[in-house]
Amino acid sequence: MNATGVVAQYRRRVRVATDLMVHEREALYSGRVVVGIDEVGRGALAGPLCVGAVVLESDVEPPAGLDDSKALSAAQRDALVDPLAEWVAAWSLGWASAQEIDWWGLRVALAVAANRALGNLAVRPNFCLVDGAVNLLRAPLDQIFEAPPAPALFYTTLDCRPVVRGDAACASIAAASVLAKVSRDRAMVDLDASHPAYGWRRNKGYGAPEHLAALRRFGPTALHRRSWHLPEPDGPAGRTRAPQGFGAEG
Repeated sequence: MNATGVVAQYRRRVRVATDLMVHEREALYSGRVVVGIDEVGRGALAGPLCVGAVVLESDVEPPAGLDDSKALSAAQRDALVDPLAEWVAAWSLGWASAQEIDWWGLRVALAVAANRALGNLAVRPNFCLVDGAVNLLRAPLDQIFEAPPAPALFYTTLDCRPVVRGDAACASIAAASVLAKVSRDRAMVDLDASHPAYGWRRNKGYGAPEHLAALRRFGPTALHRRSWHLPEPDGPAGRTRAPQGFGAEG
């Protein structure tokens, strides 16, 4: 077996050995209603970002094949949507547009989208597991923006535990990542119909070569994150750089 095969086999064994419900089970057994949260689209150059929220009320094994959405193929993610919808007590999505990312910066836009996702839930959780090292539900709103003010964040006091690599370690977070990824990918395919030159059907708004080449040739659309370091258009238009600002940490 070559090195690639050894690594793949090791990862499969780790996933089999990992109890994806360990964090949820601890909270559920203490009487909590758990919500797992994850985002997709953070690093894209165009299109919205999407935050998924998945609620669990009981300790039931997740659907077979559930994993971090990045570790699954598009077909595997699509096949999980219906089983996940049946498994969870409730789920929802929250969105922040490219314009909102330009207005408020990525950190605030993520918090807005996460709060929107929680506000859309039919079941109210009282404990949150979120992917990453920081609480996505919180962000400073006291900055001065030359833009409309960000909406109030109503869930900043929700008891929340950030879990690094939670999308590979927590079933609820993994489910949120899959549902958000499938929904955002489908949205980018729909948007590709009106902007076919950028290849969003294939690259989903990320910085693939065809996308970067189209930006250099045609410049950004209204669906691009113009505050980011986008490639300059070729020709005379290239003398004016796209404005830089909050959110460029992509």
